Amino acid sequence: MSDLRFEGSQSYVATPDLMLAVNAAIRLQRPLLIKGEPGTGKTMLAEEVAASLGLPLLQWHIKSTTKAQQGLYEYDAVSRLRDSQLGDDRVRDIGNYIVKGVLWQAFEADRPTVVLIDEIDKADIEFPNDLLRELDRMEFHVYETRQTIQARHRPIVFITSNNEKELPDAFLRRCFFHYIKFPDRDTMQRIVDVHFPGIRKALLSEALEVFFGLRDIPGLKKKPSTSELIDWLKLLVAEDIPPEALHSPDHKAIVPPLHGALLKNEQDMHLFERLVLMARQNR
Repeated sequence: MSDLRFEGSQSYVATPDLMLAVNAAIRLQRPLLIKGEPGTGKTMLAEEVAASLGLPLLQWHIKSTTKAQQGLYEYDAVSRLRDSQLGDDRVRDIGNYIVKGVLWQAFEADRPTVVLIDEIDKADIEFPNDLLRELDRMEFHVYETRQTIQARHRPIVFITSNNEKELPDAFLRRCFFHYIKFPDRDTMQRIVDVHFPGIRKALLSEALEVFFGLRDIPGLKKKPSTSELIDWLKLLVAEDIPPEALHSPDHKAIVPPLHGALLKNEQDMHLFERLVLMARQNR
């Protein structure tokens, strides 16, 4: 597996340092821990790597109630009790009530897979520690059936985090880490070109000016991300909004059309509108 290399894809703009991180994690056979602002393509990275390398993708989206055990397997005791009351012969084999998790599926796959453990910081603080042994040894024990599941092939593991919680040091030591920086203007233009190859240059130039101007406003609760920019551009193109509508003829600050695609809460809306009003009054 160490000879696999990710070189980017036509549908995902990967910077050289990001490709280097992916390939380093593959070579070291360690999980790749990806952090970055929401909307910077952390989840999409695993999808694109799997597609680029021609490997199956198994996704485990973490919630606040998710337990590490669920990634291995779950024992459905309720169904077994119900079947026993109904006299079903299936109850004689406890294996009929074992539900395989994402890691079990990856471990028994006939070829290497890409496993995405998405937003690990949403779970309880003990969640990462509970996965240490399995990710290290690539095996786990099923107590109900008294069998040990060993990985046929070590999967390529991507773990994303939005930094909602600090992750344990012991867990961090076992990962290769990469922080996806927010794209600069040139990189963002390349990303937009992937989604809108025929977009008018004048419209894109004005839109990026507005977008990065919004991100520079101090005090925003949620800065607009790449995904919000893509949504906004999609609306601008669909509504045939002209480039000149994104700025005033006298170059005074204005509230751009369809800005609800960029700002996602009332506090940020009010802050932005106040700043626009103050800027116009001071000119």
